[in-house]
Amino acid sequence: MTVQGARAATTPASTLEWSHRYSRRVLVTDLLALIWVVFGVQIAWLGFSSDLATNTADLKLSYFAISVVVIAVWMTGLAIYDTRGPRVIGVGSSEYRLVADSSVRVFGLIAIAAYLLRVDLARGYVLIAFPLGILVLLLSRWMWRQWLVAERKHGGYSARVLLVGSTASVLHIGRELARSPEAGYRVVGAAVADGTRGVLPGSTIESHGGIDDVAAALRATGADTVVITSSDDLPPERVRQLSWSLEPGRQHLVVAPSLTDIGGPRIHTRPVQGLPLIHVETPTYSGRKLYTKRAFDLVGSALLIVVLSPLLVLLAVLVKAGSSGPVFFRQERVGLNGSTFHMIKFRSMVVDAEARLQELSALDRAEGNTVLFKMKDDPRVTRIGAVMRRYSLDEVPQLFNVLVGNMSLVGPRPPLASEVARYDSHVHRRFLVKPGMTGLWQVSGRSDLSWEDSVRLDLYYVENWSMVGDLLVLWKTFKAVSASRGAY
Repeated sequence: MTVQGARAATTPASTLEWSHRYSRRVLVTDLLALIWVVFGVQIAWLGFSSDLATNTADLKLSYFAISVVVIAVWMTGLAIYDTRGPRVIGVGSSEYRLVADSSVRVFGLIAIAAYLLRVDLARGYVLIAFPLGILVLLLSRWMWRQWLVAERKHGGYSARVLLVGSTASVLHIGRELARSPEAGYRVVGAAVADGTRGVLPGSTIESHGGIDDVAAALRATGADTVVITSSDDLPPERVRQLSWSLEPGRQHLVVAPSLTDIGGPRIHTRPVQGLPLIHVETPTYSGRKLYTKRAFDLVGSALLIVVLSPLLVLLAVLVKAGSSGPVFFRQERVGLNGSTFHMIKFRSMVVDAEARLQELSALDRAEGNTVLFKMKDDPRVTRIGAVMRRYSLDEVPQLFNVLVGNMSLVGPRPPLASEVARYDSHVHRRFLVKPGMTGLWQVSGRSDLSWEDSVRLDLYYVENWSMVGDLLVLWKTFKAVSASRGAY
């Protein structure tokens, strides 16, 4: 039996079973984390035997009892806010946000209770235990997520999905789910409107008949989640009947709207007379969010320039000593609203690299995508340039572009004017925000990406950008640069 087969053999049979197993494991680590933090802070701050001062003569308490109550209330808050539910684990920021929100509310509840009962809690005990507890909980959840993502990439701990709809929509949703196995949706079959049986063209998805064969398809595939991929062939009455036919608690119904690349915070559902209306907020590129982003770029780039100044000097010396020519390479790029600016980098190629570009393009050795010219083992790259490109060190001077406002720390890739001339009309939406030193393209494969994937990631960023998202991209950039995958 293969490793993957062994994993599948031990995988729980349904979403309900594996989610309960995972929830119990996380509950144990949450409890251990809170015991360690709360009692640890109590001992470090107050010692082993500390009576609690109260303004009520009849009320005698100790900090040991208070710590037990705090842990019990905290664990109850995590449970009430469903922080271990299968809908939030594994992907996205909802799990972390719920952990933080429930913890803050527990803090407020305990503060109110202490005031009403006239209990004088030590400020250090409270002000250290709660922030530290939140951090440890988030770290624990993050570690669990890394384990869960690894399991899901091998098919474990995932909902077994049966796609139902038109052939085109089934193939589309199947591709999108395959892009993110960490989300926990594993496609095991389909039932298409035209009744086709067998493997659908251009995919590995096997169709088990038409819409009327959904029940048989569920039994044949062992699926526990039905995903409606299109409503054209499924009137509301048919969807309702399909929902009623599912086993309560063990089988689930998911309706996939014809929306892709829309971030969760922009989507809100509002039921009106039993009709679930999906509101999609229009992205904004002005106001407080824009000023906050600029302030973050200004402060971040200035600090990084100061911290990395020894590295900048060292790289400048190595570039100058490695080959003849200037230290820096300036190139015109297209930025915000289609305006042009000169992007600065350390020179990583020979001086006549631009003149030789046409010759290399004619060899048709470009790799990655059809619009951007990228090739491995480019003969124009110098020895020190190859090292800098591998770890993106040649791009460090772009911090000065960020400082003066031409670029942002995070954003779409800054294109050449020659590339822009080949853009389809919808691609120009990437110019609604400033280009970035790094972005989703940087943390998702860089030069190994196809042109379509590069565009999709840039447009996704433009449509859904936020400061929290920028921080996550910066964190992932550090890991991507260290791995040096897709850099040449």
